[in-house]
Amino acid sequence: MIKNIKQHQLNLGEKVGYACGDVASNFYWRVFDVFLFIFYTDVFGLSAAAVGTMMLVTRLIDAFSDPLMGAIADRTNTRFGKFRPYLLWGIIPMIAAGVLTFTVPDTSDSNKLIWAYGTYIFMMLAYTFINVPYGALLGVVTGDSQQRTTLTSFRFIGAFSGGSLVAYMTPELVNYLGQGDEALGWQLTMLTYGLVAGVLFVITFLSTTERISPPAQQKTPVLQDLKDLTQNSPWKILFVLALIIMMTISLRGSSGTFYFKYYVERPDLIGSFAMAYMIALAIGAASTPLLTKFIDKRRLLMILMTLVALLSVIFYFVPSDNITLMFILQIMIGLALGPKSPLVFSMYADTADFSQWRTGRRATAMIFSAAAFAQKLGGALAGAMIGWTLSSLGYIANQVQTGSSQEGIVLLMSLLPAIFAAIAVPVIYFYPLDDPQLQKLQGELLIQEKIAREALAQQENPNTAEEKTGTTGAVNA
Repeated sequence: MIKNIKQHQLNLGEKVGYACGDVASNFYWRVFDVFLFIFYTDVFGLSAAAVGTMMLVTRLIDAFSDPLMGAIADRTNTRFGKFRPYLLWGIIPMIAAGVLTFTVPDTSDSNKLIWAYGTYIFMMLAYTFINVPYGALLGVVTGDSQQRTTLTSFRFIGAFSGGSLVAYMTPELVNYLGQGDEALGWQLTMLTYGLVAGVLFVITFLSTTERISPPAQQKTPVLQDLKDLTQNSPWKILFVLALIIMMTISLRGSSGTFYFKYYVERPDLIGSFAMAYMIALAIGAASTPLLTKFIDKRRLLMILMTLVALLSVIFYFVPSDNITLMFILQIMIGLALGPKSPLVFSMYADTADFSQWRTGRRATAMIFSAAAFAQKLGGALAGAMIGWTLSSLGYIANQVQTGSSQEGIVLLMSLLPAIFAAIAVPVIYFYPLDDPQLQKLQGELLIQEKIAREALAQQENPNTAEEKTGTTGAVNA
């Protein structure tokens, strides 16, 4: 049910409150993206190939949990709404899973691998439990496309700001809290992040309101929700796009730690390099509402991904001692990638409107959970590619790397992400929901909802229609 769009002008408090949820999420996601791979190889003690395979297997398992969580959330009904309660229910599982994932057990290598699989699956399931409803919340706080773009800009400003803090502070916190015991440092760091994230999720819960609900009396089987997805052509294009772009982002994010530790041989710059990138992403995200006033979302994405591809190719040719140029290119790539997340997630919300317009049914959480599926699948494939590439080229943790191993690290930071960024451009071209079509379908949804409300009111109060008829007849007489 979509209420009058004019009622959906969001105030600053709600925008900031919603953004707090993605700050919280990035105390986990950014750690996974930047540090988890090198934690498993250099601290936990697993081989690169084993980590690559584990990331693929565990994330594939977890990815299939996203649509299930979406179906559950869509069918949740409480006095606080469908999605907001999960922001509270998921806090304790998230904290526990984060600490356990970054715990190094004193056991054999085979048992360590089992522990890594079990705790990482637990971590990703806990993340799904709270993050899928959080993402779906975007689709129900407002029905206005431009407001959604603004809200997603706030969200990802929060995400990238939180990511900047995590990227810079994590190495420092691990050293400070561990006092020479790196494994303990990781445990305590994740406990700290979990407690802060919990407070931020509570803020999001308190400051947001769910305003859009499914059509009255909608009863849709889960299989029907999935069928609707397969017939939602704009969503299918976004699914492929999210997978491809996530390959680009994850390859560069996880490879950066290896790049500075083993190729540049300046591990002290890992935090600064990642923070500069996160700040650039935040600035890019903040510019999105302004950019979309002048450039259509689809065209803007095509331009941005073309820039990412070109800049990533240039990165391949940077000498290992030209740190200034590395930072400049990284910042430029961050500025180009920054608007991507607000654009794509606001487009996902638009595809939920498209699905309701086309089918008469709405499954917002299913739309967003399937988007998370694409992201996790892209991250899984990127993790596997990193692990298998490093292993095949002779990577050995905490040792001086061979020339071929260093070349592989450089490829993972430059040419391979460039290929996926370039592939994204023609995929975006086929996205069909431009601004005029969105305005048309949202206008028709408002008319449909008005008719449905009137019909429901007539069913509940049949005498009202008779009284109106009688009155009209008396007047005519």
